[in-house]
Amino acid sequence: MSENKDLMLDVSQAEELKLAFRRHGYTNKDIKTLSEKGILGEVLKVIKGQAEIRMIEHLIDCDAAPFIPDGWSVENHKPGGLFKFDPAKISLYLSKKQKKGDYSVGTELRKELGKMSVLNANVLDCLLANPVLIPEEWKGKAIFFWGTIYRSSGGSLCVRCLNWSGSNWNWNYSFLGDSFNSDSPAALAS
Repeated sequence: MSENKDLMLDVSQAEELKLAFRRHGYTNKDIKTLSEKGILGEVLKVIKGQAEIRMIEHLIDCDAAPFIPDGWSVENHKPGGLFKFDPAKISLYLSKKQKKGDYSVGTELRKELGKMSVLNANVLDCLLANPVLIPEEWKGKAIFFWGTIYRSSGGSLCVRCLNWSGSNWNWNYSFLGDSFNSDSPAALAS
């Protein structure tokens, strides 16, 4: 008999798979997709050295004009060239005040961030279009993209952020006159 016909998972092997799925963050939907769409056959090719897995590169044109909400205008847009998205190359910056649990006023924070490699709103919008890329540890924070400063329809300066609503990712904003706490880091290219 061939090896495939003799294949039977015993309880300990099934438990190993269950633990591996859990360790890597699989959902029941992911496991169903894995078992239904022929993906397991492709994974076997990788295991046997017949194929390889490559990550999809997400290139973001940070020089392009950013999305502008209705009635708003762009006050300042810091170009950033072609940015290859890699969460390991993004750091979340907090001012000294924010780190101490205090607040930083946006106008002061903007000055502090002036010479830093802040990411602009094009990165935010790419992440909204591809939420699978957003690191899990960003949930519970409002990640601000200070590379693009807008003027709202009311005339005030503001900066957009990425945040988790409890069921999905969306964007929001704060005025530069607002206070930014320890849950309001700036996204920097590192």
